[in-house]
Amino acid sequence: MKKIKVMIVDDSAVVRKVLTEKMERSLEIEVIGSASDPIFAMDKMMKAWPDVVVLDVEMPRMDGITFLKKIMSQRPTPVIICSTLTEKGAETTIQALSAGAVSIVTKPKAGLKDFLEDEANDIINVVKVAARANLKRIVHADPLTKVAPKLTADAVLSPPSVRAMAQTTERIVAIGTSTGGTQALEAVLAALPRVSPGIVIVQHMPENFTAAFAKRLNDLCEIEVKEAVQGDRVIAGRALIAPGGKHMLLKRSGAQYHVDVIDGPLVSRHRPSVNVLFRSVAQQAGKNALGIIMTGMGDDGAQGLKEMRDVGAATLGQDEHSCVVYGMPKEANKLGAVQRELPLSKIPQEIVNYGSGNRT
Repeated sequence: MKKIKVMIVDDSAVVRKVLTEKMERSLEIEVIGSASDPIFAMDKMMKAWPDVVVLDVEMPRMDGITFLKKIMSQRPTPVIICSTLTEKGAETTIQALSAGAVSIVTKPKAGLKDFLEDEANDIINVVKVAARANLKRIVHADPLTKVAPKLTADAVLSPPSVRAMAQTTERIVAIGTSTGGTQALEAVLAALPRVSPGIVIVQHMPENFTAAFAKRLNDLCEIEVKEAVQGDRVIAGRALIAPGGKHMLLKRSGAQYHVDVIDGPLVSRHRPSVNVLFRSVAQQAGKNALGIIMTGMGDDGAQGLKEMRDVGAATLGQDEHSCVVYGMPKEANKLGAVQRELPLSKIPQEIVNYGSGNRT
């Protein structure tokens, strides 16, 4: 069996030592080197190129983002950002994702060694997923979510009614995505005209990152993009992104839609969960909605999309060729939740068509 070759680049000797020890216990991984900064790393990588790079952001001589861009321009390789999660650093991490990082692992300022010891299995799993990433579509990724008992949307919402709501003129688009989703969302939202249906989005991200991500998209897009807060209206020309660490649900009051942003247990090992959002859309919007599931690992969103289709909503899945990780769309397709699969480039027009009254 061919092992996954990993290079660890971090100025912390503790990080390099603990990650190396933990990863080398896996029969599928070989740490071929480590370095305290990108200059040393590149010297080593030119002699033996890794399959995956685990990279810190703040380092001497060259910062991680500059190094990431260098890797992606010279020899695209799956890169996992392993950085300290802070409000101040959120924008920097979004830049890393935009530059092509496959995933992020957030490490604390204090208790670093204990954290690495406890999260070693999760980090190893992220390395394995990164090694299988579609490099032709490599973009950026969702953050590592701590493994927990796998709850369904029942933990937050009761199962939806099988009866769809009556047709209305108000149309809602619900999007769920994970690994590879940050740039996939950028490609979709940046292509939409200002007059587009209201959109609700779950992108797997931890707290403090979604605000920076939404702000970046808002600067790039004609439509308004914002991190959702309790009670935000879902209106034409606006996309609401569920905040990291919170579930987001669609609610209807009279003829208006808004969102509830709530706490709750991890669902499908995520918070926010795509399944929770999609179920709420099935309950509140019924056939007046379009559900779209895009690139990501795991199966979050598959059951929720099936519930949307069962009540008459239109449903789409991103095709395998354009996905960084064909996990979530694949699982949704297996359940019969997806009416049609499309390449990423075709999804914006489908949203426009849907908003204008043309069913997908």
